[in-house]
Amino acid sequence: MLRVTRELIVGTGAGLDTADMVLNIGPQHPSTHGVLRLKLNLDGERVKSAEPIIGYMHRGAEKLFEVRDYRQIIVLANRHDWLSAFSNELGVVLAVERLMGLEVPERAIWLRTALAELNRVLNHLMFLGSYPLEIGAITPVFYAFRERETLQAVMEEISGGRMHYMFNRVGGLKEEAPAGWTSRARTAIDTVRKGMKDIDNLIRRNDIFMARTVGVGVLSAADAAGYGASGPVARASGLDFDLRRDEPYLGYGELDVPVVTRAAGDCHSRFECLLDQVYVSLDLATQCLDRLDRLTGPINVRLPKVVKAPEGHTYAWTENPLGINGYYLVSRGEKTPWRMKLRTASYSNVQALVSLLPGCLVPDLIAILGSMFFVVGDIDK
Repeated sequence: MLRVTRELIVGTGAGLDTADMVLNIGPQHPSTHGVLRLKLNLDGERVKSAEPIIGYMHRGAEKLFEVRDYRQIIVLANRHDWLSAFSNELGVVLAVERLMGLEVPERAIWLRTALAELNRVLNHLMFLGSYPLEIGAITPVFYAFRERETLQAVMEEISGGRMHYMFNRVGGLKEEAPAGWTSRARTAIDTVRKGMKDIDNLIRRNDIFMARTVGVGVLSAADAAGYGASGPVARASGLDFDLRRDEPYLGYGELDVPVVTRAAGDCHSRFECLLDQVYVSLDLATQCLDRLDRLTGPINVRLPKVVKAPEGHTYAWTENPLGINGYYLVSRGEKTPWRMKLRTASYSNVQALVSLLPGCLVPDLIAILGSMFFVVGDIDK
């Protein structure tokens, strides 16, 4: 349910009475999956100023980390961006492993890389289906969910979960992949790659979709960098930066990672970056599975039931589906962290709405808002 409230501010202009409208979009009903409020100052149908107001679903995850051991932290961390659960888990365990000086088995490294890329595709497919839906195109979401279900099947088979996988562990992964899983995953990837043509042909060059997105909501490279935007949002503005290539972790240093960029910085460029990234991630996942089939050995390091990180601090960052996630871990040698600070992609990306929305028309507001590809839990964490 969308609640809209308004108030009139009466002033004078050119000798005539004028009235600007302050329009509150949201906060939505608390039973929805994400609550964001936008406070807009409107002159007719044109936005004069915009203020994103956050914090309505703040869960205090960072404080909860301080009273949870490292296994329990994984349970909490994979939920703030519920479309990127595996990647969220990964950042936590990478930070702990770095502080402990752990060397993870090679099979775990390559399986983690493959699953991170499959999770990236699942994230992007959700937005590729829901974004056109927000501006009037219902068909793409059915194709997107068809491909999502194909990948969900192999993710569920290996981890036991559909959204919150809980498959990462400090020192590796929960358990070995089922027999024949890599073959079934490769088949699923091929199926999705073929199915992506339907989504691509349906929406990329659709005249109505292009009319609503080309030249709309232009975010300059300078503004993207100034607001700390990252991921597809930043790369659509021409910021050629991707941690997988520029500061590789896991197996990315041994892979050729093509970075998808655009220069226009508009809604259509952000959509195209997301769409083309799916093809890249499918190819990377296939390469990881090929490497995995040639490796033998353990999938994790045997550790005590209670893991204690040594005293010290470290910072690990990952290229999550929506952008850069950072994990600053401070330990005092106990089983719980003294502090674990999250730097989430959505939190930084949504700040750019302050610059993007002023000057746009109300009908373009939804097109711009949807193209920023954020998850509210990732903002409020």
